[in-house]
Amino acid sequence: MAEETRESIGRSTARVRVRFGETDLMGIAHHASYASYMEVGRVEWLRRRGVTYASWAARGLHLPVVELSILYRAPARFDDELDVETCILEVRAASLRFGYRIVGAADAALRAEGSTRLACVDDRGVLRRLSAEMIEVLERGEHL
Repeated sequence: MAEETRESIGRSTARVRVRFGETDLMGIAHHASYASYMEVGRVEWLRRRGVTYASWAARGLHLPVVELSILYRAPARFDDELDVETCILEVRAASLRFGYRIVGAADAALRAEGSTRLACVDDRGVLRRLSAEMIEVLERGEHL
């Protein structure tokens, strides 16, 4: 499936609120918080396709993050609502890559953008190919 098709089929948005404990002394969201916002987006992205990460983990398949990239564009502050736009960018034999745009819910201003690559491993941490069922989930659109 072509990358542009993946993005058009696979975009989901999850809303998060910047919590006090995620901010620095100036009330700005700490840079490390954005990785957690991306995780919220990723987990919700799967849920909206009818699967939970927990159900794959219960079958011994895990998707640890092996690569993370974030470009910070503008600060988010305590109590801001953010929309985490998540899409699938790439599916390989044993890994996948998600893309993210984190924007202000009130103003749609871009706060950060980035990507994560996840590997497919079993309970022992051994790299495994994505199953046909997993690929089918990754290629479908939302169905709430």
